[in-house]
Amino acid sequence: MRRPFISVIIILAGILSTSSGKAQNPQWDAAEIKLNLEKLNTLGSVLYFAAHPDDENTRLIAWLAQEKKYKTAYLSLTRGDGGQNLIGTEQGIELGLIRTQELLAARKIDKGEQFFSSAYDFGFSKTPEETFEFWDKKRVLGEAVWIIRKFRPDVIITRFPPDSRGGHGHHQASAILAQEAFKAAADPNQFSEQLQFVSPWQAKRLLWNTANFGGQNNTREDQLKIDIGDYNSLLGASYGEIAAHSRSSHKSQGFGSASQRGSSIEYFEFFDGVPAEKTLLDNVDTSWKRVKNGNKVQPLIDHINQIYQIDKPELIINELIKLYKILDEIDDEYWKTEKKKEVEKLILACGGIWFESVARNSSYALGEEIKVDHSIIVRRPNITVELTQLNGNSIHDTLKTNRLQKDTMLVIADRTTQPYWLMEPHGKGKFNISDFNLTGYPENPDAPSVSIEIRINGQPIIINQLIKYKYTDPVRGEIYNPIVILPPLTAKSSSSLALTQNARTVKVNLTFQKNGQIGATTFHVKPNIPKGWEVLPASFDLSFKESERIISREISIKPSDATQSSIDTLGFLLNNKERLKEIKSIEYNHIPDIVYFPDAAIKMSNINLINDVKNVAYIHGAGDLIPESLVAIGIKVDVLSNEQALKADLSTYDAVIFGVRIFNVNKQIAQLQNKVLAYVKMGGTVLEQYNVNNGMIAKNFGPFPFSIGRSRVTDEKATVHFDKNDPIFNYPNKISEADFKHWVQERGLYFAEDIDKRYRTPITMQDPGEALHNGSLLVAHYGKGKFVYTSLSFFRQLPAGIPGAYRLFVNLLSKSK
Repeated sequence: MRRPFISVIIILAGILSTSSGKAQNPQWDAAEIKLNLEKLNTLGSVLYFAAHPDDENTRLIAWLAQEKKYKTAYLSLTRGDGGQNLIGTEQGIELGLIRTQELLAARKIDKGEQFFSSAYDFGFSKTPEETFEFWDKKRVLGEAVWIIRKFRPDVIITRFPPDSRGGHGHHQASAILAQEAFKAAADPNQFSEQLQFVSPWQAKRLLWNTANFGGQNNTREDQLKIDIGDYNSLLGASYGEIAAHSRSSHKSQGFGSASQRGSSIEYFEFFDGVPAEKTLLDNVDTSWKRVKNGNKVQPLIDHINQIYQIDKPELIINELIKLYKILDEIDDEYWKTEKKKEVEKLILACGGIWFESVARNSSYALGEEIKVDHSIIVRRPNITVELTQLNGNSIHDTLKTNRLQKDTMLVIADRTTQPYWLMEPHGKGKFNISDFNLTGYPENPDAPSVSIEIRINGQPIIINQLIKYKYTDPVRGEIYNPIVILPPLTAKSSSSLALTQNARTVKVNLTFQKNGQIGATTFHVKPNIPKGWEVLPASFDLSFKESERIISREISIKPSDATQSSIDTLGFLLNNKERLKEIKSIEYNHIPDIVYFPDAAIKMSNINLINDVKNVAYIHGAGDLIPESLVAIGIKVDVLSNEQALKADLSTYDAVIFGVRIFNVNKQIAQLQNKVLAYVKMGGTVLEQYNVNNGMIAKNFGPFPFSIGRSRVTDEKATVHFDKNDPIFNYPNKISEADFKHWVQERGLYFAEDIDKRYRTPITMQDPGEALHNGSLLVAHYGKGKFVYTSLSFFRQLPAGIPGAYRLFVNLLSKSK
């Protein structure tokens, strides 16, 4: 008897659940089925190893996974949190969330798998020594060892070498860790606590995938050379074309790539293990001979490939089921599990079996029931498919060919969908992940899901199906997003930055939202007040009426010491035990919607500031939060489009500001530059922020010549040498060494070079061991006005509430000469 309504609990995936016989929902065409049938006879694996999203060689990954048919994965030690964002204003962990999804999109195209460590991308680092000061080297090494032991690669390939040829410190550190992990993974005495879950693993060799880019050619003719420019007729594309599509997924980095066709040689330098002479997997048996009792397997796979008919894929299902059972006889648990997963997907694909589990709402509160509509259909004839279980509850329905069957079930939301690496506050160089078993996963392995069992021609297959929310967009069509499980209470402040200028009290409105219809209705909220600040009220209670979801409260904030510039963060405790959370979402068309729950917090900064700038125009570049930051200190900001700026009477503004990387992204920058330089000549002030030195639309940056280089100062505590007599540092605020304290991530980047002598360069600075550089700030008289170009990272400092950065920025905008 059918049971359409079944109460179930969300399944928590265990440590090995991703490789324990849970099928996915492949929607493969005939060519993809054929490619995956051929893959059944290949038992080889390769791990690519580097530091960031975009470091990977997508052409090589695609070639390894789809031409050689090896299990192929990319380990990116970080999620790219410290980079720049070409498509929006997100920085830090939000940028890391975006780049995580972009990497997963790339892997869907090139067919690699994706892993991460807990290392946090804290920004550009010039040496591995500096990198390891922030990353917990032992922890990250242990994570790399864990991933190697789980994935069991025959070959490990690094993108970078461990020395200066690798570029900056993160790159070199990734190679150092790869070399150490290569040895440690095979040593049972290293990270022995892992051995209750995994076994030691010795990869055959470690190689460096050398390259010729960035003006440095590390390839040599005596290195191992592989031509990966093949054309795959099943895919209808070369690996250069697939790689371009994959790499173009990195949209936040502006890495849209052109397809390449024809021969393409990759070079590899031997690092460790057994040298290779002809192929990457020399001396590695990738056939079924590598496992005990595999002698029955290969002939059957060959037979299945021979009888496969592209227009009648269902005819091989019984043979696939026979193969599925024979795989139980092989004496290698790893390859048994991996190949059974591949066979399960093939059975589903050959039967044209499609299924989905869709929630009726996009979000639910913790503890609520989720009504899930489950649909399944078998679209090929002459096979018997029976639906036997939904989350462990028996149900016996035989599916009719090409008839969609629907069931509804209830699921309890028993945990929030907070990304696991954000459950605890992160350190400067690493995410704090308390459960080591989560290591490596790109996303939460315990995302809301349902378990379905079907029998195909008598063979049971268990499907672990993620619950999604589905809707139809009138332009984009059918859209699937992950469902969101919310905390019971969340809060949002009217401003994430409370700037108390000259110790004046600032009032901030907090909006509290009760999520869901069940659970507590009364909550106690207590601000966690840092020393040196006064916050009123010191605590308060919230009591929601039956139909009430929103309550607002106003708090006042001021520093205890009016004379001190200070910066702190105000958090909140919920019921004296939990950190109160906020709901934040990130939406871009090229990735699934992202929702996460950072701590509800207000950055508090007391700024002793004199501000004579009242009204500015802002023309955005790649995106930043400078306009909102200026509004916080009382400046009226008009954000102008290109058309508005070209038509506007700029003389009505105290200053005009160009957003970051505007010369890299704005196709009308030449016309805009002519307009603003005319404005300067008539007495206006223009401030241009940093640009990247490649991919420029125009190179006429200012009234007098200069170029953009790659120099930067990554030490945010580096001493800043400045001309104290220069008007820039004296009006309206007197700038001192104290104004360069508390800066975050870096001092500046992409400094100016070849600077015309008509510019003043009143700041010099340097990273340890380097020469002083004067390209971070250029100031010039031009006509009656003032032109400023600065590569100082104000786009990070102002949103972070850094007092001295505000004082200096106001000076740069002021009418002082």
